[in-house]
Amino acid sequence: MENQDKRREEAQKQLKERLSKIKNTIMVMSGKGGVGKSTISANLALSLAKEGFSVGVLDADIHGPDIPKVLGIEEERLLGDETGGIQPITAFGSLKVVSVGYLLDSKDTPVIWRGPMKHGVISQFLKDVNWGELDFLIVDLPPGTGDEPLSIAQLIKNTEGVSAPHSVIVTTPQDVALLDSRKSVEFAKALDLQILGIIENMSGFKCPYCGKAIDLFKVGGGKKAADELNVPFLGAIPIDAQIVKDTDAGKPFASRNDNSEANTSFREITAHILKSV
Repeated sequence: MENQDKRREEAQKQLKERLSKIKNTIMVMSGKGGVGKSTISANLALSLAKEGFSVGVLDADIHGPDIPKVLGIEEERLLGDETGGIQPITAFGSLKVVSVGYLLDSKDTPVIWRGPMKHGVISQFLKDVNWGELDFLIVDLPPGTGDEPLSIAQLIKNTEGVSAPHSVIVTTPQDVALLDSRKSVEFAKALDLQILGIIENMSGFKCPYCGKAIDLFKVGGGKKAADELNVPFLGAIPIDAQIVKDTDAGKPFASRNDNSEANTSFREITAHILKSV
């Protein structure tokens, strides 16, 4: 029993040491799947890095780790370092990335874990990964309000001297997505997380031939939900066919320096987040 307490104490000490070097943690959440949360996480991380900040990305979507694909670093593998810790993968020159995807035998290998195992690996990624000094750690979470977001929030909040995480909620404009995203907002409030705001993804589509705006999934639902829930609205990102191509190719659209509507919107979203943090 004494040895068990000592190991627990050492683990907590190591967790505190790692987290004390991370200034801000941003949990990217969604109420349901398919809203583009991993795309938002990757582009937010890259946008912050382009502003000169040191940034890490923790892919906490245990059952659907998409960050390696989105950042174009699928073939990498995690390695140990000389301190006995885990060395993160580097993407786009400076991003530090960790994902359970790097631990699987193949891209098709399912992760069949219950809650305690998921909590264990998330804890290990926080305390054993050599993140170094970071301005931001972006955490890409699975949809919903279950084990993974709860583990991240509690591990960080319960570590003495470490600031509570921030949260960004991603939604699409239609009512079904908004209904679930509102639950993510209430989850963040219940855990006393600082809510940076709501992002409305896939907000309208402009015909590439005639330029006419088409509201495929409606428009404005994210802003309406933010107003009703009294949280900031960070901005809307339109549907852009090029984003789909770039994401599949492992090239986040924030890596392009163009003035597309999506890129312009995302620069404004990043600016809003920086003002709040």
